[in-house]
Amino acid sequence: MSQPHVVSENPVDTTPHVLDGIVNALALVGDTVVVGGEFSAVRDAGSTRELPRANIFAFDLRTGRVLSGFAPDLDGPVSALAAGPGGTVYAGGSFNGPFDRALVRLRVGDGSAVPSFSAPVYGGNVSSLVRQGADLLVGGDFSRIGHSARTALARVDAETGAVDPSFTVTPGDSRGGDVRIYAMAATGGTLAVDGSFMTLDGLRRPQLGLIDLASGRVLDWHTEAYAASCRASFPSYVRGLDFSPDGRYFVVVTTGGPAPRTSKLCDSAARFETYARGDRIRPTWVNLTGGDSLYAVAVTGSAVYVGGHQRWLDNPLGSDTAGPGAVSRPGIGAINPVTGKAQSWNPTRERGIGVKAFLTVKKGLLVGSDTTRLGHEYHARVGMFPAT
Repeated sequence: MSQPHVVSENPVDTTPHVLDGIVNALALVGDTVVVGGEFSAVRDAGSTRELPRANIFAFDLRTGRVLSGFAPDLDGPVSALAAGPGGTVYAGGSFNGPFDRALVRLRVGDGSAVPSFSAPVYGGNVSSLVRQGADLLVGGDFSRIGHSARTALARVDAETGAVDPSFTVTPGDSRGGDVRIYAMAATGGTLAVDGSFMTLDGLRRPQLGLIDLASGRVLDWHTEAYAASCRASFPSYVRGLDFSPDGRYFVVVTTGGPAPRTSKLCDSAARFETYARGDRIRPTWVNLTGGDSLYAVAVTGSAVYVGGHQRWLDNPLGSDTAGPGAVSRPGIGAINPVTGKAQSWNPTRERGIGVKAFLTVKKGLLVGSDTTRLGHEYHARVGMFPAT
């Protein structure tokens, strides 16, 4: 979502608190924020009453009050959310019944499953969801949805869950373990995907590629930026991605471990141009943390917000150290979309595992993580920086 200015460094006081675990995903349905992750209890701001919630809950964006009627019982973590039509939300993750396995459509009003939607996922789990009009794009490490074989990526009908037979883009040549889509984002008719693959439909696309949604074909957009290896413990290291509001560019964030004085994009944020075409496309700019992971990114036009457990930005020569020019940005920061350099915005965040979810709304920037200090205040695992 476009925002004309960088958000405030002072979080609002009304957001609820998640009392354990981690928040992985956020979605906005009308004026309701849906929160997914791995947790068991939440609490309204200013209250001492604990409310049991099984890996998903919702609150009113205006007041911050937890919705009493939305309390689905999901028996495993929620990794992805997407707003659905008619006051509904799609939730994806690694849960089982009483709803369909790993992917369900829920009514925000009462938390019940929409019975007309059925897209059970097998052979793996769901890690990313993107809704585009009448379609829902599903990414993960699965091998089948319903009765249709699909490797890690599928398009289903947003109303029924029926798998689209015309969309068969297949990630392949895993960099370790099962092929997995980590993150997706869409703008207009273009879908960006990143994950633990080296090919898309047999075409070389190391960890990142673009797909034309109208034709269902992989676009002539190829970068070798993520072909190199980082640390052996991170065979695949791409994580979050997001398009600019006008769709002209997108930003990818990574983990991977420190790799100083090299051209590798380990532990970095990098901007790419959407409408470039051809082989060996290079990033417009790269911002390196110097050895700390970034997991989430949100692009608003005025800023590129990045979150993880980083200590610094602007740190290309650091290796778990602050190299020349490094600026302190613990846990969260903002990058200038044009220059690729850190902006002055520095609210700070208790680092922990890191930010796993951003959501930009008219009122500001929502943040989901695993820690309790945000902007020097207590905001357990969920917070919002207001628009200025």
